[in-house]
Amino acid sequence: MPERPPSHRRVDPESARRSVEAVWRIESARIVGALTRRVGDFALAEDLTQEALTDALAQWPATGVPRNPAAWLTTVAERKAIDHWRRRERYDDRMAGFAHDLEASQRDAANDMPWDPDVDPDDPDDVLRLIFVACHPVLPREARVALTLRVVCGLTTDAIGKAFLVPTTTVQQRIVRAKKTLGAAQVRFEMPAGREYARRVGSVLNVVYLLFSEGHSASSGDSWMRTDLSLEALRLGRVLTARLPRVAEAHALSALMELTAARFPARLDADGKPILLADQDRRLWDRGRIARGRAALARADELEDSRGPYAVQAAIAECHALASSVDTTDWHRIVDLYDELGRVSPSPVVELNRAAAIAMADGPESALRIVDELAASGRLARYRLLPATRAELLLQIGRTDEARAELAAAAQLTENERERAVLLDKISTLERPSPGST
Repeated sequence: MPERPPSHRRVDPESARRSVEAVWRIESARIVGALTRRVGDFALAEDLTQEALTDALAQWPATGVPRNPAAWLTTVAERKAIDHWRRRERYDDRMAGFAHDLEASQRDAANDMPWDPDVDPDDPDDVLRLIFVACHPVLPREARVALTLRVVCGLTTDAIGKAFLVPTTTVQQRIVRAKKTLGAAQVRFEMPAGREYARRVGSVLNVVYLLFSEGHSASSGDSWMRTDLSLEALRLGRVLTARLPRVAEAHALSALMELTAARFPARLDADGKPILLADQDRRLWDRGRIARGRAALARADELEDSRGPYAVQAAIAECHALASSVDTTDWHRIVDLYDELGRVSPSPVVELNRAAAIAMADGPESALRIVDELAASGRLARYRLLPATRAELLLQIGRTDEARAELAAAAQLTENERERAVLLDKISTLERPSPGST
């Protein structure tokens, strides 16, 4: 009896589990996308893929990891689709034809090498269609994020729960509800057209932006950054620019993420404590990401005469990237860019950031007036960066007691332990007597 090839030797269950997770992590979008195209039902395709993953966990320890794990999973899921239609007595002409073709193409593989079918399920547009489905505006924001991370990025529900500090069961419920919502809305696995296209692109870009932002500055937990989320967003941004080469804001968002992520190596010290922009060692900034970001911004400007919100934010990030220090930063240019951002995407957060830039360009007094107006309006009542920014401005003009109170308010509002520690440490520093005082 001939010996099995080395790639099919038995493996222990833990190794098989790691292999399954790795394949899902890398290939989830292609597998679910290809299956959705074939069965015409996203929710069913995702369920069947999960069943195929369960089969892999059971079979691969005995059969070994296939030479083409993604094709193995796709084929097993397709067979389960046939069984599903048979059980539900939905074997109409279309399904019968699909099943006949599948069975004919798989017969030899099923008999001779069931662990390694030699098929290529890929369609270059499957991943893009899948992203549009996962980010559909009919879904609430949390569901879009969870579904994208699950089926497009290949994160497990455990990993998603840990990233956003919510129970795994909550993530699972969001995904289940999202699939039901997509089914009820009869969302099709296709590219939108006309006015719907612009709306759907905006939803996709917003999900990617949310992922990056949460990774850049974690809203809660004991880590100031969640780099893995930001890197996932960067990867999705590159996918989108490759598949939507003439969408200016896709390039602009990619530029914003690249230029911002360039600062990641300098944002934490060896103990994971935050290092603010003024104190960062700019020699650690990733020059490759800066170059990619500037190229992406230039491409966005080629495609669109007027800049959208991602492009303006990318231009602000570019100003920081090009400066050798805080003092040499072109703060007046940044103020102008925030003025532009306020026109294309007005919000109180933009106004707060503009005030901070005005403080650097012209001094704290005029900036403080803007921040005081924002505070009086109540529009940022629960936003921790409002009192934090006001505290910095008050310190610059010597109003230390008021600054201390604002820092305390900011510390109370933040849910991120690292950020709270920075604020409390600053309060402690302000409360220490100066040398020589009595």
